[in-house]
Amino acid sequence: MVRKTGRPGYLQIADDLREQIRGGSLPPGSPLPSTTQLAARYDASLSVVKLAVGILRTEGLVIGQQGKGVFVREDVPDTGPGLAGDLAGEVIALRTAVQDLSERLARVEATLSQRSES
Repeated sequence: MVRKTGRPGYLQIADDLREQIRGGSLPPGSPLPSTTQLAARYDASLSVVKLAVGILRTEGLVIGQQGKGVFVREDVPDTGPGLAGDLAGEVIALRTAVQDLSERLARVEATLSQRSES
């Protein structure tokens, strides 16, 4: 479950999945649970889960296979990502978060517009 610690939920989820990969509970070659299953497990939105998985992809810990899912890489790096990996992951995460927030804002504005017309 994502905690209200001030640390973004997608980073908390990425940290937890990374720990599972490094600890062996998600061994090389094993599939990650589906986005829907992860969202339910962490009580988070699908977009937050996608951000977390995107970070793990950028770090080289998981790899997606079209139509099959996301799997833990067979050759998981022993060390964390370098600065470039961190920045790339953050940029991807920020872009996705901005897109999600823009969509949510549009829905809120539409609801408020409908209410003011009533």
